[in-house]
Amino acid sequence: MTERELILLGFKSEEIREHDEDESYYYVLDIVDGLTFITPVNEEIKEDNWYVEFFNTDPLVRFHEFGEVQGLINQLTKAIVKNGKQ
Repeated sequence: MTERELILLGFKSEEIREHDEDESYYYVLDIVDGLTFITPVNEEIKEDNWYVEFFNTDPLVRFHEFGEVQGLINQLTKAIVKNGKQ
């Protein structure tokens, strides 16, 4: 998936500030507290082929396709229980 598609899905850029001129960043999308998608750092991406993973899982759970991620986000957000009602 492309960087543009990540943004369309609602991912937000997070900068990594190790040096003043460093322009490293990655993307995150919080579904609910404790359930987050995260990308690798931009420097690891080749030819705008981004992927997302669930944050902090073992083993890694990784998705490469826009439609797959979009469908998963839709399913997860529909399943969120608010105020005891689904």
